[in-house]
Amino acid sequence: MNILRAAALAAALALPAFAVPAFAEDTVMVGGAAMYPSKNIIENAVNSPIHKTLVAAVQAAGLVDALQGPGPFTVFAPVDRAFAALPAGTVDTLLMPENKDMLVKILTAHVASGNWSAEALAAEAAKNGGSFSVKTLSGDTLVVQSIGTRLFVMDESGGVARITTSDVNQSNGVIHVVDKVLLPK
Repeated sequence: MNILRAAALAAALALPAFAVPAFAEDTVMVGGAAMYPSKNIIENAVNSPIHKTLVAAVQAAGLVDALQGPGPFTVFAPVDRAFAALPAGTVDTLLMPENKDMLVKILTAHVASGNWSAEALAAEAAKNGGSFSVKTLSGDTLVVQSIGTRLFVMDESGGVARITTSDVNQSNGVIHVVDKVLLPK
């Protein structure tokens, strides 16, 4: 029996690097689901059990094609609990077709151009006294602040979100999971 195990192990180790199974891809778990770096922002987001509201909002806003594009994008992705913490009826109101422009503005205020890893965000904050500003696709400004080992993002309305899961790499950028919806002025 030990000889069979040794032979099986030797055979497995002899496989060429290209034969490594897909499950060996470097993934980050978000809400218990694997996020694959070979997939784009939308492909991963739809599989996240804690981003259902965000996905519905992106679909209602007509931003699916944009976020499947080449990027790179850095997305500060609020979890479902963050949307639930908004005043009652806010999400339902934003999802109405007549409020699409406002929804697009809010969602694009969560997206910056470039591929900003947590390390890059922290380094840029450190160079600038602990915080720095980044422009979003909506034209708004987010302030990224590093406090100890944690990263926070402040919106133009004074709301502060904590990055709870960082560096969820995508084929077209990176997602940082945040615990609050960021609101433009």
